[in-house]
Amino acid sequence: MSLPSEINKRRTFAIIAHPDAGKTTLTEKLLLFGGAIQTAGAVKSNKIDTATKSDWMEIEKQRGISVATSVMGFEYKQVKINLLDTPGHQDFAEDTYRTLTAVDSVIMVIDCVKGVEIQTEKLMEVCRMRNTPVICFINKLDREGRDPYDLLDEVESKLNIKVRPLSWPIGMGKGFKGVYNLFEKKLNLFTPSQRKLSDDRQVFEDLGDDRLDMLIGTSNAQQLREDVELIEGVYPEFEINEYLEGKVAPVFFGSAVNNFGVNEMLDTFIQIAPIPQSRETDVREVSPSEAKFSGFIFKIHANMDPNHRNRIAFLRICSGKFERNRPYHHVRGPKPLRFSNVTQFMAQDKEIIDEAFPGDIVGLYDTGNLKIGDTLTEGENMVYTGIPSFSPEIFREVVNKDAMKTKQLEKGLKQLMEEGVAQLFTFDMGARKVVGTVGQLQFEVIQFRLKNEYNATVEFHPMNLYKACWISCKDKKQLDEFVRSKNRYIARDKDEKLVFMAESKSWLQMVQDNYPEIEFHFTSEF
Repeated sequence: MSLPSEINKRRTFAIIAHPDAGKTTLTEKLLLFGGAIQTAGAVKSNKIDTATKSDWMEIEKQRGISVATSVMGFEYKQVKINLLDTPGHQDFAEDTYRTLTAVDSVIMVIDCVKGVEIQTEKLMEVCRMRNTPVICFINKLDREGRDPYDLLDEVESKLNIKVRPLSWPIGMGKGFKGVYNLFEKKLNLFTPSQRKLSDDRQVFEDLGDDRLDMLIGTSNAQQLREDVELIEGVYPEFEINEYLEGKVAPVFFGSAVNNFGVNEMLDTFIQIAPIPQSRETDVREVSPSEAKFSGFIFKIHANMDPNHRNRIAFLRICSGKFERNRPYHHVRGPKPLRFSNVTQFMAQDKEIIDEAFPGDIVGLYDTGNLKIGDTLTEGENMVYTGIPSFSPEIFREVVNKDAMKTKQLEKGLKQLMEEGVAQLFTFDMGARKVVGTVGQLQFEVIQFRLKNEYNATVEFHPMNLYKACWISCKDKKQLDEFVRSKNRYIARDKDEKLVFMAESKSWLQMVQDNYPEIEFHFTSEF
């Protein structure tokens, strides 16, 4: 198959949401419809022995939450779908931000009971930075939730984006009957089934059909007819280009746990979602249809298989064809890299592949050569941009509780930081190691993984720090003088970049005023 046709059959997207909105359940049902899994599981369920495919880390199973992005690929109606299930918890927001750099569109899950929540707003801001196309899936309509019209208004006002319903619910809670597909003008009634797909569905081309009243009751049928008439009258016709430009969000209603409305969304998604898009580098814009391969590393995960202590780098292919066992230029590194183990994923299940195309996410077995943000090409020196580290919000000093395990601790910290779990700062004075995170839960994850994966025991002691600021200056002498005078507050990140560790907001402002020639950056990409 030619490169253009391979590109046209691919859709790469992330599922994002506030915790407990049903994101992982929706992921399962998409895999179920795609035939990638046979039965849906439940996070930390004693009744169902099949664990949720996208939550595979031990701590995820214990907590019942996603703490790492999972990558899954499957085919649906001749379309190759690359799906990334992201952590919903705000403590792992940075992993989600990085994941959004590797996708071409997003499905945002919203709980019909709780509506738009804080984390959803933050994630939407990241989508708006790149004008990423967004589809909204309003979930849990099997529960008594808020009025659908109120939810649409809230999405528009809080997420600052126009909406257009493409499906509409019939009833809610115990009276939930199904969804009407406004995009295809069809009504689908489902039999609720939590574990298997139901083949029993009724299709109505015409809402005026008398059988509709018999199946869902006259009251529901009349309400649906009125709702559809109102929607078609109030909302402008759906324009695909407006969606692709990130100006309007199509909205679907359903209940992922009961398979309601998921199929309508998936069928519409493969029709309207963008194919792999062009991407910016520090040199030029790269089109996916270019013959020469290029791609970037957006995630690294160590110990996906605890028995083998392996380290896998996740590569987003941006242009050309990637081939196994072929040497590629590592833009940051001293020598070309060749990969014999190239995998595609179904959560932790992997299969070796020989080639991959733009839009695909592949896993590269790595011995420590790669890090987040690295670019691989066929020879061109360019770096894909837009994958920064953000200044953390909470800082803790690492205290080693077992001096005999110092080497294991060093290795564990290095690998976990390269994964992007958190950020490590080493002070110039005293070589104290400080971990910075977005949320408290990350420290528990690091502590847990250091113990279970590296046999290293640590404690985290609080530090009175406000912000980590990367510093630069056009005049090297002035920079050296600043570093000398503020040596007590100077640290290095994992890439040996200079970082000023500010103790308070007011003190940082005073230092900035006193040293106007020094530039203070709140992300590592400057």
